[in-house]
Amino acid sequence: MIEPLFLKPYFQEKMWGGTRLKSEFGCQIPSDHTGECWAISAHPHGRAIVENGEFSGVPLDQLWQEHRELFGNAKGKVFPLLTKILDAHRDLSVQVHPDDNYAAEHEHELGKTECWYIIAAKPDAKLIYGHTAQTRAELAEMIKQQKWQQLLRYVPVKAGDFFYVPSGTIHALGAGIMALETQQSSDTTYRVYDFDRVDPTTHQKRQLHLQQSIDVTNVPHVDPRLQSKKYRVGDAQVIQYVETDFFAVYRWDLAGGGTANFVRKDAPYTLMSVLSGSGQLQINGQDYSLKKGQHLILPFQVKSWKISGQLEIIASEPGEKS
Repeated sequence: MIEPLFLKPYFQEKMWGGTRLKSEFGCQIPSDHTGECWAISAHPHGRAIVENGEFSGVPLDQLWQEHRELFGNAKGKVFPLLTKILDAHRDLSVQVHPDDNYAAEHEHELGKTECWYIIAAKPDAKLIYGHTAQTRAELAEMIKQQKWQQLLRYVPVKAGDFFYVPSGTIHALGAGIMALETQQSSDTTYRVYDFDRVDPTTHQKRQLHLQQSIDVTNVPHVDPRLQSKKYRVGDAQVIQYVETDFFAVYRWDLAGGGTANFVRKDAPYTLMSVLSGSGQLQINGQDYSLKKGQHLILPFQVKSWKISGQLEIIASEPGEKS
């Protein structure tokens, strides 16, 4: 099979979600508090479904298990990546994710290293990224005393920013931010603080995971050094934001229009999310329409492709540990 796999996302309702997935991307969301579009996902908590070709109607996790040849015969038990779009109408909880070892022992799934490309942000938007504690004992004491203003690092954010969030990083998107998230395929989140909010469904405060958070948080916090690369592919301006053991993430910018011919080098497959514009994807002489809000995978058999039009795309590929 030499064709792309277009995917139908799964939507998660969240108490902090809103309606921008509908207004910005035309998604058919389940409610006015929809927080997450699981756009490319084989996770059991939200599976994306193939929409085209001979595998139309097949969930991505089933495709991974039954047709591993589409993914270069990769060896992992689960499809390793998950692409989301997040609509933070309100602040997300302050949280942290475990690494692979801790998650395997305690949660029986992958750890969660992730990253954000900021699609949109209101003028005064901020996110939480890291903390000020110098020792684990100090971290535990500041959490116990709820010294959130002293503990948490607040970072101003604007559209076009990129943040790499390794496992062990305390973080939270703030209200008014919409982001594309590329992450390991995991749904393990440890809440450190939730602003004492009450869940409208249970009428109880949401559960916190303080000991787990203290166990897995990186202390002291150190901002990762990103060595992004910028180059051109035809008319496209390409930025490689990050390349790690888990994933590489790129922005393909054809917003000014034009054509770009891409050739995959070492990765077994490529994930794509169209964030703006419209155009064409050409594979072996076959044209496929691309438009804002579409998400797809170029499987192993697709070695090269041409993109034309006026488009902004975030793409990712699995790393060596994926």
